[in-house]
Parts: sequence; structure tokens; C-alpha cells
Amino acid sequence: VVRRRLDANEQAQLALDAADLEILSAAVQDSVVKAENLRFDAKARRFSLELNRFRWEAAKKKSQERVRTLLAFDGVLSVRTRAISKADPELILSLLSITFAPDAEPPGGTITLLFAGDGELVLKAEMLDATLMDSDYVWPTRHTPGHEKRKR
Repeated sequence: VVRRRLDANEQAQLALDAADLEILSAAVQDSVVKAENLRFDAKARRFSLELNRFRWEAAKKKSQERVRTLLAFDGVLSVRTRAISKADPELILSLLSITFAPDAEPPGGTITLLFAGDGELVLKAEMLDATLMDSDYVWPTRHTPGHEKRKR
């Protein structure tokens, strides 16, 4: 397991413990996903999201980009949601962070994906096994995600 920031040329990153997941969380902060791109395959025990990820590791003042990315969690036993619905498949969600809370008896635990607007996905997993994989589909963007409060 590699514990470092994503390099601008890297295609995939793994997370097998909470420290690794912090790196992935930072890489996917401010990614956007349509509700229809949240998928749980109970038989395969896999939860996946297709994201449009802002490439923080490659951000420069004049050169900013997004990349189509797959984020997958294996060993997922169940998924709970709060303030997230797939009723509108075109609903855009903005991912803020991902955390892992281990069970009293590892390696199982709870993976929490927090979205803007208090949306939350809670994955009960038999272990932490996450993969982040960028595609070759990269495009420029003029907008850097911001977290400042808007002034009226």
C-alpha cells in the first residue's frame, strides 16, 4: 500500500486502512456524481461510484482539469443513505469526504461518504478495500472548487 499523494500521472490508488483512505478522500474531495451513478452490487459485495474528479494533484493557476474516475469499495455488506435519493437520476451530488471507523473486532468497519447538503452514504464492510481509478478521459475546467461562504 502506498501512502503518498496521487501523482499527476498515476492511474489507480488503493486504500486498505484509514490512513490510505485519507489520501483517497483528499483526491476525491469536490468530485461530482450523478445519483444514477451510485451502484451497489450485493452479490459481488461491491459499491461503486462514477465520479468527475477535480485533479487537485495537478491543479495550477492556469491549468485545471477534471477526470472521469471510478471509486469502488469491495467487501461491502450493506448500504444506508441519508438525504440521498435515486428518485431523480440526474441529481448531482458533490462528495466532500470519506472516512473509515473500524469495528471493535477488525478488519470490518463502517465507511462513510459525506456529500454537500448533508447527504451521506454509510457502507458496512467486512474490511476496508477501496480502489480509485482514473480514466484517460480528462478535460479542462475554469472553475476551482471553493468552500467559502457566499456573501449576500
